[in-house]
Amino acid sequence: MSLRIIAFGAHPDDCELKAAGVAAKWTAAGHKVKFVATTNGDVGHFAMGGGPLALRRTAEAQHTANILGIEAQVLDIHDGELLPTLENRRTIARLIREWQADIVLCHRTCDYHPDHRYTGVLVEDAAVLVAAAFFVTDVPPCPRNPAIFYYSDTFKKPYPFDPAIIVAIDDVIEQKKACIEAMPSQFADKDSWQGRYLPGVPDDDEGRKNFIRDWLIDRDADVANRYRELLVQRYGDAGRNIKYAEAFELCQYGRQPSAAELAELFPR
Repeated sequence: MSLRIIAFGAHPDDCELKAAGVAAKWTAAGHKVKFVATTNGDVGHFAMGGGPLALRRTAEAQHTANILGIEAQVLDIHDGELLPTLENRRTIARLIREWQADIVLCHRTCDYHPDHRYTGVLVEDAAVLVAAAFFVTDVPPCPRNPAIFYYSDTFKKPYPFDPAIIVAIDDVIEQKKACIEAMPSQFADKDSWQGRYLPGVPDDDEGRKNFIRDWLIDRDADVANRYRELLVQRYGDAGRNIKYAEAFELCQYGRQPSAAELAELFPR
């Protein structure tokens, strides 16, 4: 069965950081994947902003989509200004319905950034409505509520991330590194967020690019180490040697697949 997956991230880089590995594996298996940034990222830099930055980040998102073999879309909403309005709920529901998604990915609603939180809220609020025949009637409804999953994070309140499934990404880590390198506005520029504030960043362009890329990839190593037992459950003894992983928590508002279905929905 061919699956259709749509992933929502608050900015043009969030889906890539949290799900580029699994997206590459889904695509290699013949499934269809789309990344959607719910804002245009037009304040995510310290030396440029507004329209020029939005255009730059949209181009970067398309570049990463080409690397992964997926589709990408960036919504024209200002960075830092996403709100859980009825209009935005309709937009998210339309996107899920247009894609006829089997699986939806998004942020959890407990997060440091309001755009992350409200992206999660909007997906949760659209969950039932995507199958409602008389909501946004210009787009056919989904035949059933898709399964919804949250990206991993390290926030502890009101409750910590609770993974339902984990995916080893050692075999596609070079593609994920390429995605990071394709987004210099965020991960290489001297005046990018990490370039400005990440401790120990080198001053030279090449050193800075490599340092930030490796720091970001190490977060996937942290996921593998934190959920090592889940890797062993899924991959057997081989799970003890897996270096990089992406993990996902099942949202209670979407379809609730069984453990056996989970193993089939997510690639190995």
